[in-house]
Amino acid sequence: MRILGFGTYERAKHPRVGIILDGLRQRGHDVKEANRPLGLSTAERVTMLQQPWRLPLLVLRLLARWTSLAVAARRTARSHRPDVVIVGYLGHFDVVLARLVFPRTPIVLDHLIFAADTAQDRGARGLRVRLLGLLDRLALACSDLAVVDTEEHHALLPRRTRGLVVPVGATHEWYAAGRSASRGGTSPSVVFFGLFTPLQGAPIIAEALRSARERLPELRVTMVGTGQDYAEARRILADDDTVTWMDWVNPADLPRLVAEHDVCLGIFGDSHKARRVVPNKVYEGLAAGCAVITSDTPPQRRALGDAGVLVPPADAEALADALFSLTADPKALARACAASGARAAGFSAERAVEPLESALKSLVA
Repeated sequence: MRILGFGTYERAKHPRVGIILDGLRQRGHDVKEANRPLGLSTAERVTMLQQPWRLPLLVLRLLARWTSLAVAARRTARSHRPDVVIVGYLGHFDVVLARLVFPRTPIVLDHLIFAADTAQDRGARGLRVRLLGLLDRLALACSDLAVVDTEEHHALLPRRTRGLVVPVGATHEWYAAGRSASRGGTSPSVVFFGLFTPLQGAPIIAEALRSARERLPELRVTMVGTGQDYAEARRILADDDTVTWMDWVNPADLPRLVAEHDVCLGIFGDSHKARRVVPNKVYEGLAAGCAVITSDTPPQRRALGDAGVLVPPADAEALADALFSLTADPKALARACAASGARAAGFSAERAVEPLESALKSLVA
């Protein structure tokens, strides 16, 4: 099939669409891209949607990117008339343009997040959430197939929307970092990276780390990122000057950094959204060869099977116990890392898109 990746997505910040397109390319399809990154993070987009007075900036930037994107798409289509167009993650607006530019071509929307659901998870209420819900419905109405990441998100799709579950997976850089990593140092190590949103439960992680380190002082800890709960997490761990805090890491360097640690932490929030997702860091931690500890929710249980250590959501004491039990026992830690590597094989780009490939063939036919 001739496939066109379309939108203002940013591969480096949001690798999901890159995994989909690379996976289809690896499976032998002719994949081209018309991509003009918008230059706004997920948090900035959500903030703009929550604060209407910021929308003019979003609209102006979006129109500039759309003009360039439409020209690029038309130019590409002359030599590569697509059988299907895939609109990348955070494509709520881009899918509208795709429908206008390609009115007779099947369009797939990578609907990794619901705008209303995400805003609600970050504190929005009332009219804003209802308006974002309308935006979700408009985006889905412009697509022929909506790709989501879990069965729980599939259940949120409107009744008549055709949907498909495709796991997030991990890019080849994470697998390469896992293969080249050297572990087994004298001190066990744990890493968390993220945007410190309520979904991730950073304060719970901080409480657990403080408790685990009281029992195992040699445990090395690295915390990467900033965000909503960053200040609270730092306050909880303020008296522990051995914790390494890194506000930002170049995306190209993150796989290697994570792979240098023994344990990768997932998410531990207890919101409705937190119980519906498998975060990218879980797949990336597996691919990097780390032992993965995350919350015990139905989608994460299905994804990890016996390869992860699962603890109740929002339970700092349970997380601390799991951390201590795993890092204090070198043999258990080695077994957990080996299990991660074996499980990760099923989430490579080429494997992750298998169900999507079948759906695209049906859609095009």
